[in-house]
Amino acid sequence: MSKPIRVLLIITRLELGGAQRVVLHTAEHLDREGFAVGLAWGPGDRLDDEVFKIGDLERFPVPALVRPIAPISDARALAGLRAAVRAFRPQVVHTHSSKAGILGRLAAHLERIPVVVHTVHGFGFTPLQPAPKRIALRMAERLLARWTDHFITVSASDRRRGIELGLFASEQATVIRAGIDLGRFRAPAGAASVRERLGLPADVPLITQIGNFKPQKAPLDFVRMASIVRARFPEAYFVMVGEGPMLGAAKVLAGDLGLAGRMVFCGWWDDVPGLLAATRVSVLTSYHEGLPCSVVESLAAGVPVVVTSVDGTVEVVRSGDNGFLAPAGDVEALAEGVCRILEDPHLHASMSAEAPRGLEDFAIDLMVRQQEDLYRWLGGRSPS
Repeated sequence: MSKPIRVLLIITRLELGGAQRVVLHTAEHLDREGFAVGLAWGPGDRLDDEVFKIGDLERFPVPALVRPIAPISDARALAGLRAAVRAFRPQVVHTHSSKAGILGRLAAHLERIPVVVHTVHGFGFTPLQPAPKRIALRMAERLLARWTDHFITVSASDRRRGIELGLFASEQATVIRAGIDLGRFRAPAGAASVRERLGLPADVPLITQIGNFKPQKAPLDFVRMASIVRARFPEAYFVMVGEGPMLGAAKVLAGDLGLAGRMVFCGWWDDVPGLLAATRVSVLTSYHEGLPCSVVESLAAGVPVVVTSVDGTVEVVRSGDNGFLAPAGDVEALAEGVCRILEDPHLHASMSAEAPRGLEDFAIDLMVRQQEDLYRWLGGRSPS
């Protein structure tokens, strides 16, 4: 029997999010007969405890690894990642997220690791950034691409974009969906207990958004949309799940728009399937995405979605079929989509029935097996 392939996973932080769940599930479920697994990350977030529940995992916390650009911390983080690489001696380094993608791949290059893989959960350079920062990050990505043997993208749109930008050739990139536990979301239960916990009436329509309160997610657009919807459906309630730097601004805007008592900010929620069971329409107002897990989870739970038509989102949302698409920033179009679903029970029933169809590629165990196949293929191609 051949020796297990040693794979070191690297991610910036373990906050609640799709990329973080992907890394943790991969770390736990890679076949231990074929793979030895290590994880390097910047500690200090909500999912850190999950790391220590995973058996047969070598752990390398790197305290200096933080999300903001910080030259002194970044230099220390690079040193910490190089130390982790030397200690674990991987044949494959697999990085996730922008900062870990930069420093982790640089560490792997400096330590002469034979195979380097990077997963693109949406590119780190975005239209919302100041031009100098966006240009610098794109230049860094071009440089690091030379030291990357293979890219994984969670959406076909990001794969096309990476090819168009010259970051990688078509044969260097594979689409592997960010998997979810489809069985956990199909036919979810617990709607009554969720409404009771949130203090909501039993029979009112609930419109939900799940995501970080960051500029990318445009949480203020959700609040503005809610104000428009409430004018037509005064019985509606709205829930925003998550935390982040724009939470305070969202609360202030909700108060200014007269949504006090109708808008619930519940932080991170421990029972997302139950919340979706109570939800009439799931919304996501993002300006850019890779392919958001919250949309896939909503569809798996049979909840129609109204989302912005950005990046990989259009690969799962069929407008008029399982939800509606709206241009990013178009609050009125988002509100119109929600209102159409609320006012037409037959449309809601049709979309609910259609929502879970076509999600087989998002099965979380399939994601792990596809990564295993890729590691084996790349390991076979690289010199030992």
